[in-house]
Amino acid sequence: MLSKALTAAALRPIMLSILDRGEAYGYAIIRRIEELSDGRIQWTAGTLYPLLHRLETESLVASYWQPSESGPRRKYYRLTPKGAKALEAEKRQWLDVHALLLKLWGPEPAFG
Repeated sequence: MLSKALTAAALRPIMLSILDRGEAYGYAIIRRIEELSDGRIQWTAGTLYPLLHRLETESLVASYWQPSESGPRRKYYRLTPKGAKALEAEKRQWLDVHALLLKLWGPEPAFG
């Protein structure tokens, strides 16, 4: 499992990236994150829905209700154009951090 602090910092870019691949409803998002992380990241509804609400408030994500074939209707979420721009900014920031860590932890660390 990843630390809570690292997971918390990554919530926004992870969610925007998931929705960049296509619209999805809550449970499917939780399962997709678990699958992509090989079980190292496990979100709960208590993590997911407040994040989605914040992203909707910022107009980065939009939602709509859809009937389900097997039970109650589901709320689907999709990335907005503003959300796609925010995702690009997030990517640049995370890639900068990643590049620095590679320099520090790579085969020939910069310090040491």
